[in-house]
Amino acid sequence: MSQWGKVAVLMGGASAEREVSLMSGGNVLEALRSQNIDAHMFDPAERNIWTLRDEGFERAFLMLHGRGGEDGVIQGALETLKIPYTGSGVMASALAMDKWRTKMIWRTSGIPTPRYLIVDRYSDWSMVIETLGLPFMLKAAHEGSSIGIAKIGHADISKIIETFSEVAKYDELILAEEFIAGEELTATILDDVALPLVRIAAPEGNYDFEHKYFSDDTCYFCPSGIETDLEEKIREDALWAFNIIGCRTWGRLDVILREDGTWSFLEINTVPGMTAHSLVPMAARAAGITFERLCLMILEGAHVA
Repeated sequence: MSQWGKVAVLMGGASAEREVSLMSGGNVLEALRSQNIDAHMFDPAERNIWTLRDEGFERAFLMLHGRGGEDGVIQGALETLKIPYTGSGVMASALAMDKWRTKMIWRTSGIPTPRYLIVDRYSDWSMVIETLGLPFMLKAAHEGSSIGIAKIGHADISKIIETFSEVAKYDELILAEEFIAGEELTATILDDVALPLVRIAAPEGNYDFEHKYFSDDTCYFCPSGIETDLEEKIREDALWAFNIIGCRTWGRLDVILREDGTWSFLEINTVPGMTAHSLVPMAARAAGITFERLCLMILEGAHVA
């Protein structure tokens, strides 16, 4: 495995998802070392990113979730350093991290995604309710892991503004998004292949931060249990939705399947979680790929533009 040289597993960072990033990165680091790869932890929140070159790192495995890790910032720095890195490039990372701009591209390309409005504190909330219906979602445009998200199920304007203020602590750009009821699915893309879908059944349908990463009450099904032809169509659409944003190597898309058999894509994760509760390793296992092999496949795809 000396062909990979000295590998930095970038984890931690300063985003709201730091805790999850450290868990994901720790798992990846262990998997790479188990395959005799010279891998080392590197936390950009604690060390200057420019020391990567000075310390002789030849590849970077990105496990930085959220801002500074998935938004093109670290990708641009690594491009400047000429250090090959895993995952999507600068442009695709920036687009995928921005829920609004991702949705604009998807809608233009005919990819199904829920209706939405850009809102602020002074928005006409009666119009928002009339347009999107109840319930609807408030989402910080540049956060992940269910951070900066809230479900609005009432028409009390003062309480809506209160909730908006809480969500707005995470971002200056907030989306009000149509709520889609149905089965929660996730589609993993790995080396231009859509892996088996994972179906998620969270308590009371609440797949929040706690139920994503720490609770054992959430149930996961892979195989998903949905009809085979339907799954194939969703997987085909997922690959198209991934590619149209310009993403590469690996990622994960969140999907809602309605009772009538139609579906909508919610967002793309270009640096998905790799924790014990994460979805990409589940899909990989269903495709016969061990966690160690998954990490190696992702590392193999590392490159600069």
